[in-house]
Amino acid sequence: MTHKTPTPDTLDRLAAVVGGKHAIRNTAEMDGYMREWRQIWVGRSPMVLRPGSTGEVSRILAIANETGTAIVPQSGNTGLCGGQTPTDDGHEVLLSLDRMTRIIDVDANDNTITVEAGATLKSVQDAAAAKDRLFPLSLASEGSCRIGGNLSTNAGGLNVIAYGNTRDLCLGLEVVLADGRVWNGLKRLRKDNTGYDLRNLFIGAEGTLGIITAAVMKLYPRPKSHETAFIAVPSPQAAVDLLSLMKELSGNRVVAFEIIADFALEITIRHAGARHPLASSSPWYVLAELADPVRGAMEALLESALEKGLVTDAAVAQSDSQRAAFWSCRELISESQKPEGGSIKHDISVPVSRVPAFLEQADAAVSQLIPGSRFVSFGHMGDGNIHYNVSQPPGMDKTAFLDSWNAMNDVVFDVVAKLGGSISAEHGIGRLKAYRMPKIKSAVELGMMRDLKRMLDPNGILNPGRVLPE
Repeated sequence: MTHKTPTPDTLDRLAAVVGGKHAIRNTAEMDGYMREWRQIWVGRSPMVLRPGSTGEVSRILAIANETGTAIVPQSGNTGLCGGQTPTDDGHEVLLSLDRMTRIIDVDANDNTITVEAGATLKSVQDAAAAKDRLFPLSLASEGSCRIGGNLSTNAGGLNVIAYGNTRDLCLGLEVVLADGRVWNGLKRLRKDNTGYDLRNLFIGAEGTLGIITAAVMKLYPRPKSHETAFIAVPSPQAAVDLLSLMKELSGNRVVAFEIIADFALEITIRHAGARHPLASSSPWYVLAELADPVRGAMEALLESALEKGLVTDAAVAQSDSQRAAFWSCRELISESQKPEGGSIKHDISVPVSRVPAFLEQADAAVSQLIPGSRFVSFGHMGDGNIHYNVSQPPGMDKTAFLDSWNAMNDVVFDVVAKLGGSISAEHGIGRLKAYRMPKIKSAVELGMMRDLKRMLDPNGILNPGRVLPE
């Protein structure tokens, strides 16, 4: 069975599961669910369903599977690859988890937190903090992104260098399968060697194999102090060497290590009101943070780095407000690109040691394709994940620039492949990159992925056309 345009009777049956108040059919009321913040992905849907429980999700999927109705799950609608947005043909029903927001349990002894998938990342962080614990996943969108979406895209963020991706932070899941069956895998166990790891099938699957409705996540002791520095470095290679030095001399207390190109900082100052943390400009900067360091550790590290020629200037935050100001320079970059015109974004990863080679080769390839392109390169240097964003040349027509999206992807992704990297580090595949999967996956890999999809979703109702091309 292939997915069909839902009949009025099917829509009425689906609406009855959640009640009329939570089954939105009015186009104006659905609008916020139909578009993502960049306005690149804008869809249509006959209905938005807002279930309030796992049981309601189960009944919705049972009906959808019976009738061949395509379901697009959505959490916070902060994704950048179109995985959470319906297509514009109007036959996909959107299922939003924005009512399923409960913090079910926080256990400081087990260092776990159990939450519904619609809980915002910020609410999970706050619930952990209330028990003097840390939930270390940290993203610029943490006030609006939700745990279900974080898990479905295996989100990364600022602290992957110390704590890992969302996958590494998850102990257990509750998932509703395509036919409505519910798998309750909400375990707090740190060790469980009883067969296949079903949990990891659904993390990073972007709702194509099942809908995550709840999760058990890991917590950590809350750091009592941080030392944060905004550092000028002469080159990306110097940043790589600085990272190695900081890990070695700090006792591996580095919890964040972000690289920022000068142009990326420049636009946050120009458009977002950020203040330059240093007295003069540098080609590149690093924003680094240590957790629970020995007093004065950051200054000692920077002195050693200065002697080795890895650092040309630096400022260490002397207060929480100064630390926040440093981080705002990093977090405001994406928003600050908008006034600069068209922007083509890439979320790539390469081995940390190859980041300098990637930046040099990608810049050269893009400049040859579109002379005058401006590079807004920044991101998680500590784990090799670079947000390689390219702003249009001054004076170029925005539409003409954006029309080169696929051509630019091709040249950038060719460099990524040559360096043994990935075209998606933490934003997922969605609709944006699904067409490239046959180019980056072997026939064996794609075959296994398709076999899993057919087994768990034989009627193809769950987020069709995302991750795997149809």
